[in-house]
Amino acid sequence: MCGIVGYVGERNATEVIMDGLRRLEYRGYDSAGLAVLDGASVVIRRSPVKIANLEARLEREPVTGSTGLGHTRWATHGRPSEGNSHPHPDCTGGLAYHVAAFRGLDVDQPRNLAKSVTVE
Repeated sequence: MCGIVGYVGERNATEVIMDGLRRLEYRGYDSAGLAVLDGASVVIRRSPVKIANLEARLEREPVTGSTGLGHTRWATHGRPSEGNSHPHPDCTGGLAYHVAAFRGLDVDQPRNLAKSVTVE
């Protein structure tokens, strides 16, 4: 099952989000990622398989900011990979999330709605 952790405050969002993602590990997942507002831009870090892989990436490529979100992915389709890890950037550098997760839509519907949008 996917899990989402968000934080807005004065602390380092990366630390708070990573603590939250670790607490969600028992639920099962195949990848994890986070997005943090660093000044005026959104910085995204993602890693497949284990949260420990994301932690190692954050040691090499730190992210700072006081607002962000984290996501663990439980795949219903697509292999575990960085490209399939969440969160995804949209074509403007913002965040793209799955409408189906929040509205209970058919899994194919968001994909069809987004055919003209490039998601990395």
